[in-house]
Amino acid sequence: MKTAQDLVMLAKQQIHEIGVDEADQCIADADVLIDVREPSEYEQGHIRGSVNIPRGLLEFKIGSIPALEPRDTKVVIYCKTSGRSALAAASLMAMGYMNVTSIAGGIDDWVASGKSIMTPSMPSFE
Repeated sequence: MKTAQDLVMLAKQQIHEIGVDEADQCIADADVLIDVREPSEYEQGHIRGSVNIPRGLLEFKIGSIPALEPRDTKVVIYCKTSGRSALAAASLMAMGYMNVTSIAGGIDDWVASGKSIMTPSMPSFE
């Protein structure tokens, strides 16, 4: 019986993964940057320019976004530590997407390397 970690390791053998040091250029060249974490995680801070499509909905939602229908769309994916993004990248590749990249270490490594994140500003009612 395989564990979640086994599945992540298998996915990482099949996908293209980059480190945070390469991520800025890859993001700049991408058509879309997808954060596959849950909405509550995304709201706590995310990489500028990313869209939130949770891992559990990715396969259903990506096909309903006309701009993302072409299978040559350049997609960069990240999550918290890169497990969910590896699984998401493998899934998109199985759907026929040819240019999918996952950020190794996820947003945790992004923040640890000193890169900035966006957080929503809440209105003050004082």
